[in-house]
Amino acid sequence: MTVMDNHDALGSDGGSRLSEASARDFFELLKPRVMSLVVFTAFAGLILAPGHINPVLGVISILCIAVGAGASGALNMWYDADIDAIMTRTAKRPIPAGRILPQEALAFGLTLSVFSVVILGLAVNWFSAGLLAFTIFFYAVVYTMWLKRSTPQNIVIGGASGAFPPMIGWACVTGGVSLDSILLFLIIFLWTPAHFWALALFKMRDYGSVGVPMMPNVAGEASTKNQMIVYAVLTAVIAVAPTFTGLAGLGYGIFAAVLGAIFIICSIAVRRMPDGDEKMMPAKKMFAYSIIYLFAIFSGLLADRLLAGVPHLLGGLL
Repeated sequence: MTVMDNHDALGSDGGSRLSEASARDFFELLKPRVMSLVVFTAFAGLILAPGHINPVLGVISILCIAVGAGASGALNMWYDADIDAIMTRTAKRPIPAGRILPQEALAFGLTLSVFSVVILGLAVNWFSAGLLAFTIFFYAVVYTMWLKRSTPQNIVIGGASGAFPPMIGWACVTGGVSLDSILLFLIIFLWTPAHFWALALFKMRDYGSVGVPMMPNVAGEASTKNQMIVYAVLTAVIAVAPTFTGLAGLGYGIFAAVLGAIFIICSIAVRRMPDGDEKMMPAKKMFAYSIIYLFAIFSGLLADRLLAGVPHLLGGLL
């Protein structure tokens, strides 16, 4: 069965019946692991932004961003159900596994998209709502429907969708963007290729089986590994930049530099890995570390902001 045949089969049930999907199945459509990263970086953007936001509005902001991210995930799973059914990594997702019908996932994703954007606009501000709407559109349409299946630069360009959440959190407080919020965006944007290509290296057969032009399949392993080093270096450099703009202090800068050095070392280890290595342990280790790295960078920014406020708190008490 070809990819298109499989897509037709998945969508051939029509709208005459509903599945017996559980709440857990619909929750899985939201890509909760990805959502957790989105929520955390959006929260960081909201906390790091200058000014104040009512705590209730802050909670609403994060919830709307989380729902918008989940909506993007549902729309992605709806469109990619044909290739998800073939790839071993995704074959057990709700749609290819037959637990949720494609039209249900589409309706679910569209409903959540509209809900998240409208509520954020009405409750917080329309700039942040517009940015959330653009992020959903970018991930669901620009990346999923266009870039993913047409160019090996899919992750490089499409990575912007995952980099917007801290900017949205920032905009919820300030009603706009700034150099510092752009730096938060760039940290994730530049981190994404090295992170995802590490996964693509040990999932080459999966992507090759469905014709998705991931960099290792198109440019080869050696070229991909070289590019991973470049992006790891760029990420390490830009992650230290908040120290120089005043967003974070020297302690954060040292912390980020150490984490970045390890990130670069991991990418070099991947470069030294022989092409065709079946175990792919360096790539798997880099993929795992890259997730820890991003959480640690944003945790460091939050800790720096918290510690910076301690002297003022003590001064008020004394």
